[in-house]
Parts: sequence; structure tokens; C-alpha cells
Amino acid sequence: MRINRINVNDEGLNRFFGPLEARIMELLWSSGELSIREVQSVLSREEPISVNAVMTVMNRLLKKGHLAKAADRAGRDRGATFKPSLTKEQFLDEQMRAVSQGLVQEYGDLIVTHMIDALEGADPGIVARLEQKINEMKRGKA
Repeated sequence: MRINRINVNDEGLNRFFGPLEARIMELLWSSGELSIREVQSVLSREEPISVNAVMTVMNRLLKKGHLAKAADRAGRDRGATFKPSLTKEQFLDEQMRAVSQGLVQEYGDLIVTHMIDALEGADPGIVARLEQKINEMKRGKA
């Protein structure tokens, strides 16, 4: 389930989702399976939000394929439980793969140069993994 638009000026999950979508996904990734009413109850601790607003966004996330309807406890959407279709790690991996492949295909040398420049001051472990991956590619193992 590829995200069609990325907001490069935002941070975290808000790059991929609207603010309420991001909060709902984060909550479900940390909690597992919840009903619309349970999500609304948790979100309302931070600021008031209606059940209808939460239901609309969760149903939109369901249509987009980001959520799966797990069970119907009361025969209505408000009684159903929802869970993420992918783990947060799987989701981010899928999005980063699509973004990086698209950027390399479209901008080639330019994006690679900027990605390498971005490694300046990065965790040495990241640089070591990159070096290992490049060596594997040179040996034809990747």
C-alpha cells in the first residue's frame, strides 16, 4: 500500500498521513487492535474529538488498506475492532523503498550524491551497513 503523496516539510508519520491519521496509526501500532470508540477515548485524553471524526478517518484508513477490520463485536462499525495491516516497521520500510527507488530512477547521480552527503556525521553503524551493502553489490550478492 503505497502512499501517493509525501509531505516533505512535515516530520515523522505526518509525512505520510494527515495529523489525525498519524495519531490513529501510532495508537494502533502501539496498542494492537482497538474499536473506534476505544481509539476516540484514548485520543480524547489529549483533546476532545468526536466518535464520528474518528470513525470517518479510520474507515478512510481501512479503504486505503492501512487498517484491517478485525472483528465485529456489535454488528456496527463502532463495535468492530481495527488493526494495522502492516507493522510500523513494515510500513516505513515499504514507503522508504518506494521513495528511494523513485528518487534514484528519476534523479540518479544527484540523489545519490545528496544521500551520501547526508551521511556526514551519521551514526558510524549506518555508514558501515552502507559500505557492506555496496561491497555485496560489487560481488553480485545483493
